[in-house]
This record gives sequence, structure tokens and C-alpha cells, in this order.
Amino acid sequence: MINCGMMFPAFVRYFFRWYIRRIISRDFRSLKFSEFSLEQGQSVLLLANHFSWWDGFFMYELNRRLFKKAFHVMVSDENYRTVWFLKYLGAFPVKKGPKSLVESLEYAGRLLDDPRNLVLVFPQGKLYSSHVDQVVFEKGLINLINSSQKKFQYVFCASFVDYFENRKPTVNCYLRNWEGAEFTSLQLIKSAYNKHYETSRQLQNRTTV
Repeated sequence: MINCGMMFPAFVRYFFRWYIRRIISRDFRSLKFSEFSLEQGQSVLLLANHFSWWDGFFMYELNRRLFKKAFHVMVSDENYRTVWFLKYLGAFPVKKGPKSLVESLEYAGRLLDDPRNLVLVFPQGKLYSSHVDQVVFEKGLINLINSSQKKFQYVFCASFVDYFENRKPTVNCYLRNWEGAEFTSLQLIKSAYNKHYETSRQLQNRTTV
């Protein structure tokens, strides 16, 4: 006998993988990722700027195309309860309160101990304009990192959207692998990410097609 309870989540995940590809292709001219070398046998901590409702979907599609790992992202408890399908896309909630936040960060850190996983973090913690000069980092990121065995690959992603002469916009996601030290500090990660962000922004400013 087929277990419908087991089939339903798998069907939902399959459907939304298809749906995300569809809405991106419908609303954008293209979604492009820079060339990138993936380290085999390591989990991925993906750090990305957060400027739109689309960002999680962009990174989900990036994982599907490039990393091909189990996708995980931390979302607010309100969004987790309101947008019912997020749990099937790898989202896990952060409830209000310092204790719940710490527990969620520790859980995310433990996810990185499994090389099959990817954990997406928007270090800004909330939406900012895509035209900011620097990406701010909330303090919780270092708690996440220190809750892991630190055997993962850091990947920086800086994304920018432009229309140029086209009716639909193009999304350019610039990727960089970063080697973190054993005792990496938040300031060091922030500095390295923002250097990549500024370089990516300059490349985007020179893009004309």
C-alpha cells in the first residue's frame, strides 16, 4: 500500500521546485550566476544580500542548479506560519525571544555539520535597498558558525537586478568562495563579504546586456 502521507511532502517539494522556476522565468529575462568552483564533500554556508521578496527563491534556484544540496533557510515565525509551504522548501522558524533565537542559530550550525546541507543566511536580518554602499551584519551569524564544527564552505553571493533596454529585468548573482580562519570573527567575515559586494557592484555597473 502507498503511504500518501509520505508522498504528499515529496509532491509539494517537487511542485514548488517547478513553480519557482516558472515564476522566475515568467518575471525575469534571465537569472545568471558567475562561474564558481564547488568544494566536494563539504556543506555550504551561503551568505547573500537581502533586497527583495525574490531573494530566497533566487538562492533556492541557485542551489538547484549549482550546489544540489538540501536547502535550509531561517525565516521569521510569522512567515513560517503564514506561508504554509515554506517548510517544504527547507525553511525553519525563528520565534521571538532571545532563547528561541539562540536555539535556531544552534540548529542552523548543526545543519552545517552534514556535508549534504546548504544553509542560506541573509546577514542583514531584514530587507535593505540593493543600492546600499555596504551590507550590514547582525551579530547572530557568529553564534551560528560557532555552533558548528566549522567544516563547511563559505560562499558569498551579491545579487543585483537591472532592466537596461529590456522589458524584463536580468538578475546577476556574483559568487565567491571564501576561506575562513578557524577563529573567524564577525568583523572579518563582514569585511571580506563587503569587499566582494563592492567588486560585484562595480562589475554590475559595467554590465550593459
